[in-house]
Amino acid sequence: MKKLLGLLCLVVLLAASGCSVRIHRPSGTAAAEGGAIRLAVIPKAIGFDFWEQVRVGAECAASKHPNVNVYWDGVTSEDDVSGQQSLLQDTIAQGVQGLVFAATDAKALAQVSESALQQGTTVVNMDSGTTPQPPGVPVYATNNVQAAEQGTQLLADQLGGRGKVAFIEFLPGTSTNETRAEGFERGLAKNPGLQLVARQSSSSDYNTALQVTQDILTANPDLNGIYAGNEPSVLGAAEAVRQAGKAGQVKIIGWDTSEGQIESLKDGVITGLIAQNPFKMGYSSVQSAITDIRRLPGESPATDTGSTLVTKENMRTPEIQKLLNPSCANPPQ
Repeated sequence: MKKLLGLLCLVVLLAASGCSVRIHRPSGTAAAEGGAIRLAVIPKAIGFDFWEQVRVGAECAASKHPNVNVYWDGVTSEDDVSGQQSLLQDTIAQGVQGLVFAATDAKALAQVSESALQQGTTVVNMDSGTTPQPPGVPVYATNNVQAAEQGTQLLADQLGGRGKVAFIEFLPGTSTNETRAEGFERGLAKNPGLQLVARQSSSSDYNTALQVTQDILTANPDLNGIYAGNEPSVLGAAEAVRQAGKAGQVKIIGWDTSEGQIESLKDGVITGLIAQNPFKMGYSSVQSAITDIRRLPGESPATDTGSTLVTKENMRTPEIQKLLNPSCANPPQ
């Protein structure tokens, strides 16, 4: 009889809760009081130098606090929106106190943040957030509009203020792509001597970037400059220019500072790079999450993680070298 009553109570409880039971719920009180924290850090993709530096920064921040375990995982392609969505949902279901992630798609990933918040999980975005961005969820990222505008101005200066240019974007619809496009457009508006003759997407893929740049060079043999929106786009564009025998003739300004990009900068194929601070991005995001979970006093770090223009002329300075080769023992500012 007692078993029957218990079963009836369970049925009533399920009906009242809409037949949803959260089995894994973060233990917020224990974590706040110094207990173990399970913190998931999910980049847009793994296997890229940029995100590897984010990981180093994230793990450095965690090492400054007791009982913080960082779980790093991600999809292998930045355009795998559904894959990242599934990974994040699985992570939330496992019960973590904190979720730090870079959204591959601003709109598609918005619900993930809401689900995590409803479950009592601290959420922090790094590099790119969601649309809408939930109140109280900070985004630790580069000021992409400002940095892109500065990069475009560098391209204009290298071209003497005049010339035909192309834009290789990477994932239209993502917040990072759109803000970098906005900065580029602002830079163009300030330099009316620059003529935009082509705009193509690389889908954040090296081979696609190579192909679309080859097509642009064929259609515009008098092309003077290229602005490329992320690492695969820059590397693909650089290889296309190299194969065309136009290294140095076609100026290339792009984002990020992988080993291949730095080598091409040394060789003069790439003429300028917009260096973010991925170490600081990872560090500040994790520090913010831990501060919130542990309810620690003090202000959260500034959400703008900064950017620097790197050229062949300044790349060997101590400040740039620290930015290019970050470590927990000697972190970039």
